[in-house]
Amino acid sequence: MFDRRFFLKKLSLLTIPTAATAQIIKKDPCIKKETPNQSMGPFYPEVLTIEKDADLTQLKGHKQKAKGQYIQVSGIVQDEFCKPIENAIVEIWQACYSGRYNHPSDTSNEKLDPHFQYYAMMKTDGAGIYSFKTVIPGAYNVSLNWMRPPHIHYKVSLKGYKPLITQLYFHGHKLNKNDGILNSLSLEEKKRSSSILKKVIMTFYKESFISISKNTKIFPKLISQQHINY
Repeated sequence: MFDRRFFLKKLSLLTIPTAATAQIIKKDPCIKKETPNQSMGPFYPEVLTIEKDADLTQLKGHKQKAKGQYIQVSGIVQDEFCKPIENAIVEIWQACYSGRYNHPSDTSNEKLDPHFQYYAMMKTDGAGIYSFKTVIPGAYNVSLNWMRPPHIHYKVSLKGYKPLITQLYFHGHKLNKNDGILNSLSLEEKKRSSSILKKVIMTFYKESFISISKNTKIFPKLISQQHINY
């Protein structure tokens, strides 16, 4: 069985887009830079689930909903000229509220949430928009001296493009400071990375420059925002 601690140690539907999304787009500087890749990790689903819709908090046939703090994540995939990219495939996967993945390689003793979906796949619409509802994932131990902060895995792909793998984090979380994967990025990469979601009043958001490289050197980017109820 794959030990996630060993692996990581070795590495050193839903809602209509809001006005806040439009504001982020308006302020976006349209930087022509590729987004740094980050580790896919060992917990990408071995077999894709039957349910992979954009609401990870509610499974069909389940009266009970997923445990945890609900959040709404919305985003827009654009090219370097700020033109929305239609039909880009956005996949996300994550741990549940307890920090456990629904994956045979996860050796954690934390509880699985039988009412949580763990994985979703969606396509951007004509305006390049995607959206999904989930919970804030729990942190988990990698080793005695390393606990991974809450994060959501992303894979963005489109025919003719090289798939982009990245991770999204939560701005200000105390575990970000010492995370080996997040801090493997250089300062310059962090400045143009989409990886940390910032909190503004009642909203989490962060401009995300996610590239999926193409021969024409067009670099789509992902603008993400997140709403959270306290």
